[in-house]
Amino acid sequence: MYRLIVNANEKKSVINRNIYGHFSEHLGKCIYEGLYVGEDSKIPNKKGMRTDVVEALKHIKVPVLRWPGGCFADEYHWKDGIGEKSGRKRMVNTHWGGVVEDNSFGTHEFMELCDQIGCEPYINGNVGSGTVQEMQEWVEYLTFDGISPMAELRAKNGRKEPWKVKYWGVGNENWGCGGNMRPEYYADVYRQYQTYVRSFGDNKIYKIACGANDWNYNWTEKVMRIAGNYMDAITLHYYTLPNGDWHNKLSATDFDEDMYYLTIRKALCMDRIITDHMKIIHKYDPDNKVGLIVDEWGTWFEVEPGTNPGFLYQQNTMRDAIVASVTLDIFNKHSERVVMANLAQTVNVLQAVVLTDGAKMVLTPTYHVFDLYKGHHDATLLGFWMESGETGNCDVKIPQLSLTVSEKDSKITLTITNISATDSAEISCSIPDIDCSGIKGRILTDKIDALNDFSNANNVAIKAFADIKGRNGEFECTLPPCSVTELVI
Repeated sequence: MYRLIVNANEKKSVINRNIYGHFSEHLGKCIYEGLYVGEDSKIPNKKGMRTDVVEALKHIKVPVLRWPGGCFADEYHWKDGIGEKSGRKRMVNTHWGGVVEDNSFGTHEFMELCDQIGCEPYINGNVGSGTVQEMQEWVEYLTFDGISPMAELRAKNGRKEPWKVKYWGVGNENWGCGGNMRPEYYADVYRQYQTYVRSFGDNKIYKIACGANDWNYNWTEKVMRIAGNYMDAITLHYYTLPNGDWHNKLSATDFDEDMYYLTIRKALCMDRIITDHMKIIHKYDPDNKVGLIVDEWGTWFEVEPGTNPGFLYQQNTMRDAIVASVTLDIFNKHSERVVMANLAQTVNVLQAVVLTDGAKMVLTPTYHVFDLYKGHHDATLLGFWMESGETGNCDVKIPQLSLTVSEKDSKITLTITNISATDSAEISCSIPDIDCSGIKGRILTDKIDALNDFSNANNVAIKAFADIKGRNGEFECTLPPCSVTELVI
């Protein structure tokens, strides 16, 4: 039996709800056919946005949505996506599948989507192939309230009132697809561009600099040294590849226990990566003014057989759900500096929370993890001590349990993940001075390769969890293998 002690009096950092953010790129069927089907579609929609997908995202309280990329952001020219749809320029998506886009989903459509979901927009500006003027005018078009060329253009296109846009990324992956820049060069370019990302009226822009990919600490060091005083946050990207080989990716569904444990171990690397980047940021920002945003994370496997390799469409199993839960626990743990994260990607791409096929929609196991973690949004992280053994195989040993405990609105929420593929975990938890007799539970559990598809959309789903013995100051429960459990007191 594993012992757990929660100290409800040890209140730590607030878990920013934006840690549970998402990412929507013009890639494969994420935007077109996933989020947006157009007003003339037979699929139920509101102003072109798929009603079923929007409702699903509202249910998990998506707090912030990043757009238009990704690599696509640094070849996207926003003026091509405004005005009458019939007159918008067509373009080739050179990064993702070489398909022709008609730009029918642009600035107005993205802001409408965010309004329907009820989330904050996070816009990534074009540094790689764009200009300072282009980015400056986009900010003006979106947020300026008054008389100006861009405000007049916005009104001409049907929107007199400005929008509220807080989060603004100055470039994406500029060390790679965003320009193959050196960190010193990007830092100077960032300083230049951010000068013209202006806050108009009461719309205050939160400026986000392009950060590093996984272990590239040199990028963080140089950019923070040169440009740290000009940013509100810096980004970080890390994807979970079981074998670490970008050129030989493995199946999303065909794997054994050995590969399962290797995948989770790779996901757990996020803790060390964040810790080491935070040390560098802290050196230049000891007052904790610069946030860390992990705006691309998730699993990356081989595409499903028969699909366009450039569309990055992969299935989603309980293995992905466990990756999601342990990663979210890491973000929560570091919420004194991690202020946002964006799962890649929302619909039909990589570790998606929703899959679509025509009028059909499937909620993935990862979606259900985000549902179970809603109680942590803007909650206060609580201190705890946990005894956890190891799980794995001969080559891989990792902790069996992962946990977040938080408090909000007089409720304590625990999310506990049992990583083991085969073994249950008996938990004995002590929470002094807290009456646990009314504890409620929900659980997501199945075989490590279990999934939902269009023939069986509810194969993996959240169920009530009643196997809990609660009383004053403590509770006991037994968690099945490969499970994510929410407990609310």
